[in-house]
Amino acid sequence: MKRFFDVLLSGFAVLCLSPLLIPVVIILKLTGEHYVFYGQERIGKGGRRFNFLKFATMLKNSPNMGTGDITTKADPRVLPFGKFLRKTKINELPQLINILLGDMSIIGPRPLTPRNYDYYTPEVKKGIELLTPGLSGIGSVVFRDEESIMARSGMDYTECYKTRVAPYKGALELWYLEHKSLWVDFKLIFLTAWVVFFPKSDLVFRWFRDLPPKPQWMEE
Repeated sequence: MKRFFDVLLSGFAVLCLSPLLIPVVIILKLTGEHYVFYGQERIGKGGRRFNFLKFATMLKNSPNMGTGDITTKADPRVLPFGKFLRKTKINELPQLINILLGDMSIIGPRPLTPRNYDYYTPEVKKGIELLTPGLSGIGSVVFRDEESIMARSGMDYTECYKTRVAPYKGALELWYLEHKSLWVDFKLIFLTAWVVFFPKSDLVFRWFRDLPPKPQWMEE
């Protein structure tokens, strides 16, 4: 049933969003480094690797520059139009193609790069591998402004992700594994849109009162 809704909703979204997607493609082709899509290897269900699609927002050689596959706040590798795409999350829309291909679902844990995947515990890895990765999910909603959260920590970005972000995000994904249902998915779809317009909202913690407690460092 979930796969049926994934295909139905993603296909409908591609049709409805085509008036937005086509101008974005044209602008990207004419600006920056003149490439439209960025494909990156990510970990999927069962540990299978797949090509994860985004609109190009950064310099082509970004994975070999600076903080690698961790993007920082005000990252100098992000192109001017890319800043707008990232802020509005439009850069994520090509993943609708990944959903149609069966690599991803509308809701699930965000697919991780191999390097970031290694920061998670064996228990979390085992749980994540049971799930189809998602366009959004509980981790995406709670960490809707992950770059700012890491910037405020005052820590090295890689160390912050490894010691702070990954443990809590892993706990959230295990919570989703235990509670997953179509009803939870529909609520997370709504919350994904909600936090775009109300990024400081804690509605997710009011709707899902049994979430793992937010760590103190996220409140700082």
